[in-house]
Amino acid sequence: MTDFWEESLTEQEICLLQPFVTNLDRSVFGLRNLPEVVKGALFSRYSRSDKSLRRILLDEFIKESEASFTRIVGEAANNNAEQLVAIQQAEAFYDRVLIGYGDDSVAELGGAHIACEGISNIAAKALEDSRLGISPLEKSTRYVPFNRKINGRYRYHRESSIMASRHASVYEATLDRLFDTYTALTEPLLSWVRSCTPQDPTTSERAYNNATRAKTLDLLRGLLPMATLTNVGLFGNGRALEYLLVKLAASPHEEVRTLGISMQQELDHLIPSFVKRAKTERGAKAALYLSKNSQRTKLLLQNFFKTGDPASLQQEIEPASTSTVQLVEHDPDAEVKIVAAILYPHTDLTFEQLKEYVTSLSTTERVEIISTYVGERESRFHRPGRAFEETYYTFDILADLGAYRDLHRHRVLTQERQSYSVNHGYVVSPEIEAAKLTQSYRDALDYAAETTELISKDLPEAAQYVVPFAYRLRWRMKMNLREAYHFVELRSSRQGHPSYRAIAQEIYRQIAAVHPALVAHMHFVDMNDYALERLAAEQRIDTKLQQRQ
Repeated sequence: MTDFWEESLTEQEICLLQPFVTNLDRSVFGLRNLPEVVKGALFSRYSRSDKSLRRILLDEFIKESEASFTRIVGEAANNNAEQLVAIQQAEAFYDRVLIGYGDDSVAELGGAHIACEGISNIAAKALEDSRLGISPLEKSTRYVPFNRKINGRYRYHRESSIMASRHASVYEATLDRLFDTYTALTEPLLSWVRSCTPQDPTTSERAYNNATRAKTLDLLRGLLPMATLTNVGLFGNGRALEYLLVKLAASPHEEVRTLGISMQQELDHLIPSFVKRAKTERGAKAALYLSKNSQRTKLLLQNFFKTGDPASLQQEIEPASTSTVQLVEHDPDAEVKIVAAILYPHTDLTFEQLKEYVTSLSTTERVEIISTYVGERESRFHRPGRAFEETYYTFDILADLGAYRDLHRHRVLTQERQSYSVNHGYVVSPEIEAAKLTQSYRDALDYAAETTELISKDLPEAAQYVVPFAYRLRWRMKMNLREAYHFVELRSSRQGHPSYRAIAQEIYRQIAAVHPALVAHMHFVDMNDYALERLAAEQRIDTKLQQRQ
């Protein structure tokens, strides 16, 4: 048997390799049963060798005694403690393999799964603020009720500086009231939802119960404070995780900094060679740089505002029942640039020459080029090509924190938020008003605002833990047209939460108003409203369950 590079493998080598590769005789194969540090070092060597990957694995790892390969993946693999010792002993060897690779991209060759449980939503957003290289998944407020107590106490973060201050008792009383209200309203609201949307004979009990409970929890999530404890699982490559650790160390929140230290300890067991710089002097200086720059910018802004009253720049706060989406910037030459980008791969002309050519085309001709490029989209998964990345849109959004938490997951676009606060009022859904449950809902939110403002006089950063999801947050989003297709079609879909569906729908309207030809093929935008957003999805699950029987 020979491999892709016509290198003969002995019977012994075949036996050695078989547990670690998906095949021994094809040019495309996968690695398995290998620790991350081994895979990362292996691929590092791969880029600077004319050997096949299987040959490198054999010669420089399996047969290299210094690599402790047998101890890591052999008998020691059945004993976690022994395997950990073996990996630690082999670190010096792997470091020497990696040391010749100054490119940070080498750290992307190893990755790790890590769970962060019992952390606040402040900390969860800090984890999820990363862009590429990190894939987080958070416990859902739609499918999981958040009113469970442990040892008689609701599950929210008791922020250390608040608990050590004169505000400790009012902090706990305020958050307990929010959770008490959440608990008290759950069953009455569920009954009201079911009375308004009775079960159709064709809908299963399972689908109906799940859809109505999801609707109820969606409506009540506005009572949950940022201190609410959640679970976040994430996968990331070493490079992204290393930078995440640096950013966590720069946080103004003690909980977030402590979380970073705990993550470093666990990642040192999993991919130590790829995250080691986060705890070196270099990492500490990088964290200090981020922290100081943030503080200096904030102080400078405060000094500017001493001479120019920012209050005079603020518009009157919009009604608390609405969200606002404002398109603040778009490119008037977008159509020319996109058509030029469409043509670019198929010519020998420069981009500037193509733009000049496109300006001479008629509107009909440009539309024909765009239509041909997009083709016949049969679903939202048929995404336009990279020419649509040539133009950008910037939106200023004011919406409830719950909507922000959902839309924050879009990591390819640019998002930056202001502080979590009660300054912009809160949102009360029409359903809660129709169910005549408004008074206790508003009372709990108003009390939370009073407590937030009280604590913020002494502890402005920590006060953000009190802010409930119903309060509105201002943030900006900048996305290219290609991302806009993905964002709008996904977030306007029926199963989405009404608050962020409204944002996606308005983004579509505003782009269409300035660039109708560019969104003409955005066929899968759902502009409707629904009583039970999750029902259709639950019915599809029923169909799948029946097919499996």
